[in-house]
Amino acid sequence: MTGLIFGTGGVPHSSKTNSTIDGIRRVAELGLGCMEIEFVQGVRMGEAGASLVAEIAAREGVKLSAHAPYFINLNAHEPEKIRASQDRILQTARIASICGAESIVLHAAFYLGDPPEEAYSNVKKHLEEVMHQLRRETNRVWIRPEVMGKHSQFGTIEEVLNLSIELEGVAPCIDFAHWHARTGRFNSYPEFASILQEVEERLGRHALDNMHIHVSGIAYGKKGETKHLNLKESDFQYAELLQALKDYDAKGMVVCESPNLEEDALLLQETYNAY
Repeated sequence: MTGLIFGTGGVPHSSKTNSTIDGIRRVAELGLGCMEIEFVQGVRMGEAGASLVAEIAAREGVKLSAHAPYFINLNAHEPEKIRASQDRILQTARIASICGAESIVLHAAFYLGDPPEEAYSNVKKHLEEVMHQLRRETNRVWIRPEVMGKHSQFGTIEEVLNLSIELEGVAPCIDFAHWHARTGRFNSYPEFASILQEVEERLGRHALDNMHIHVSGIAYGKKGETKHLNLKESDFQYAELLQALKDYDAKGMVVCESPNLEEDALLLQETYNAY
């Protein structure tokens, strides 16, 4: 993949209908390069539908990823909630693979008052079981825990990179807006560059060649993220982020999650291409 490709988190608002297939067609019409299929309320797509999605995406030249349901907590205290979380990841990975998606993104866990080290150990153990099952099925979709925006959520950059180092088939989804909201910092060129430097040092150059990035405007308070905003209504320094990504020759997908979806995806793409 040369450079970065830009797209929307979900079906663009200007699509004819809210279907995944119309979304893919609209992404292509807009001149964007990718779309994240949002299974956030559950995986409501069968194998036949997924095969059709793969066919249309290939024809339109649109790369796909998928977002797993929100109802996942690999640090849950009840065994049945762990099993249900693992099943949701497996279900997403299976349908995403048929769709031709390269990655699935997930919100891995909540701390639930546990020490972060304990939560990490639980998440790693339960995610490792998922990865074993996917390997048995020869499913090669990347599983990407997301960097999260609230202090209550598992998903610091450190945690996500550690999982990516320790588990085969796991790679980061770096949401730069979430990290800014969580830390109140990381909103300048040197800080963005420091994250990319850390990714390269810890995971190797190939990780910068295979990035999955979420970007949006963001509102935040003492507990971190409160909601997504359109880029121009937020303090997020997206142009500096794009400059850092260009300078580090990052490659992969940039998924825009601003409320206006395609408008900000196009803004990101235009800004990046102008460098």
